[in-house]
Amino acid sequence: MLYDIMALLDDLFESLSREQRRRLLFQLLEHNPLDELEIYPRDVTSDRDESNRLRAQMYHVHLPKLATYGFIDWDRDEHVVRKGSNFDEIRPVLELLCERRDALPAGSA
Repeated sequence: MLYDIMALLDDLFESLSREQRRRLLFQLLEHNPLDELEIYPRDVTSDRDESNRLRAQMYHVHLPKLATYGFIDWDRDEHVVRKGSNFDEIRPVLELLCERRDALPAGSA
């Protein structure tokens, strides 16, 4: 049991370590499902090449990682992201971070 909790926390902290994954998980708190196109960080950069790079990272790195952890279900054919089977396990931490966003260091959420 303790091992399961520790493994879940390791996966959660790994997921939260990247802004793109944090944004997606926070979006899923409010909107389920999400159209895949809604989750790409268009507002992060105005540079087209950088935007394409971020989208490629989301598709090839971040979405697969979150799906492996069970935090999301990602339907590649339908381009839809939904809360995964383990999402409710991490919901309290995500909600706490959202509620305390103003107390966090700038740029961390």
